[in-house]
Amino acid sequence: MRFAPHFLRFFFFLPLALLLKACVPLEPAAGTSAAPGSAPNSPDYYRPGLRTDDFVYDPNIRSVQCYVRTGDVTERLTPPITPLGQEQPVILEFDRIRTQPARLVMKLQICNADWTPADLVDQQFVYDYNEAYVTEYYSSVNTKVPYYHYRCPMPRVKLTGNYVLTVYDADGTTPLVSRRVLVYDNAVGIQMQQGVTPGGMGARNSLQQVDFSITYGTMPLVQPTQYVRVLLRQNYRWDNARFPLQPTFAREAEHRLDYQYFNYENAFPALNEFRYFDSRSLRTGGFNIAAIDPAANPRTVLLGAEKSRQGLPYDQYNDINGYFLTDNREYGNGDTDADYAETFFQLQPPADGTEYPGQIYAVGQMTDWQLKPEFELAYDTARHGYGGHALLKQGYYNYYFVQKISGKPLDFTLLEGSRYETENVYDLVVYYRAPGTRYDQIIGYKALGINSRLPLQRR
Repeated sequence: MRFAPHFLRFFFFLPLALLLKACVPLEPAAGTSAAPGSAPNSPDYYRPGLRTDDFVYDPNIRSVQCYVRTGDVTERLTPPITPLGQEQPVILEFDRIRTQPARLVMKLQICNADWTPADLVDQQFVYDYNEAYVTEYYSSVNTKVPYYHYRCPMPRVKLTGNYVLTVYDADGTTPLVSRRVLVYDNAVGIQMQQGVTPGGMGARNSLQQVDFSITYGTMPLVQPTQYVRVLLRQNYRWDNARFPLQPTFAREAEHRLDYQYFNYENAFPALNEFRYFDSRSLRTGGFNIAAIDPAANPRTVLLGAEKSRQGLPYDQYNDINGYFLTDNREYGNGDTDADYAETFFQLQPPADGTEYPGQIYAVGQMTDWQLKPEFELAYDTARHGYGGHALLKQGYYNYYFVQKISGKPLDFTLLEGSRYETENVYDLVVYYRAPGTRYDQIIGYKALGINSRLPLQRR
């Protein structure tokens, strides 16, 4: 559905939409500096010290994707996990909103299992000099929001383990974006299967359990109950990873490590299939698009009003497990032809009209599974609902709503519910640090789909 600017008064976000029409945050050209406070939505959020997680340091860096180049149409749904041989390279892509290109620098850091920097020098884990210019970039084409699209392959490495790929500004010291990459070798065997969740029907109807064991054959593992550590996560998310999981039994005669837990260490809330919207066309609305204003600058997209799914029956449909894909239906090249639009999220309040406790955020791969200020939804007492907006590139997006309640861990089930029928992917990473060495190897990796209806992107 298209609508002219004067029809905005009929929609939930009129005041915000009008304010945004002539305001596109642009990075200053090279040689200039931004005025204090010019970065949108809490500039201090984007300027911490150097980190080793998936993080965006600059608000003008957008649409970050890191994946393994497989050559098929779904390669951008492939997580950045690769065997040591790296026959298929890991690719990092992102946009930088600005009117002029810049020469950027890429560096690698190897980390321990807990993502602290490993005590190794560059020459021990990279083949070449550990600093390279990002030379592949393209200008956006006929977009209201100008940007440059950057693409850089990760260099080959010598060792398995955790890596952080960081792109810096031209000075080589100001970080812009970082992404975690796993490089593994299957030196051990991993047996994974869906387990039977212990407890009553409430747990069995809402949780998914992954049972697993590790066989190490002829690999000489020294004191494996002490030096082998395992990470288990859901849908390739770092925010919900279970680590470190250590073996409960070591069967030395069989060269097997068993992981038998009784306190839900290996069980996750199944949640629900992801919410989604399709903004690949800004001429005609896609799925869950309530309205589009093509005359605004940047364009504005109003999503349909969502509601809590707590207690609702399970609704089966295919999703992409929290990921997003950028695209432009009219021109076909999402990298450079897709435009950015202020995308307005809506959430209905509880049935009794009260407010939800705490703060509400939209999260997904689009936010690096972090609570970003830009994606917070505020309650509007006059309109009796929650609303928020973020600048997003045209595409197909998956997301959840989550409540942040002071003093409590994040609980996605409060707004999303949790049903055991939900399709999820679980992956297992096996780390080992041999006595006397200075970093953690990845000696095994495997993924398992539960209730899968589509092929796994990586097994």
